[in-house]
Amino acid sequence: MLSAACAPAAICDDPAMRPLSDVDGLTAADVMHRQLTSLPASTTVGELRAYFASSASRRLAVVVDGERFVGSIVAAAIPDGVAGHAAAADFVAQDPTVHPSAPAQAARDLAIEQDSLRLPVVDDAGTLVGIVAITKDRRGFCGT
Repeated sequence: MLSAACAPAAICDDPAMRPLSDVDGLTAADVMHRQLTSLPASTTVGELRAYFASSASRRLAVVVDGERFVGSIVAAAIPDGVAGHAAAADFVAQDPTVHPSAPAQAARDLAIEQDSLRLPVVDDAGTLVGIVAITKDRRGFCGT
């Protein structure tokens, strides 16, 4: 189950992470991180800014309504001049995402294309089930 609680900051610093080359026969579900921070759909832009400001390791905010994926956003995508009381959900993007059954290689490649090195994993029902996260040095998957 996903939680609004923050995952440990060191999760991507573990040297035992699965190497990015280790994807043969695996799916996105096999390489995704299941514990992640998510924000409720009621989050304001001010709260979103505070979320990013509270930790330099936060690269992507994932917004959910219950467990349903609403969208995601990087800090740089928050428009300047938007009032803090505005709904953050109005600025999130629904794509890209990946299905849990997608090949791990495709999920890895799409995550690497993102500035955040993160890719939400969303099932057929629209439920956020995890995130494919790549280490800063692009050598491995976080949290697998």
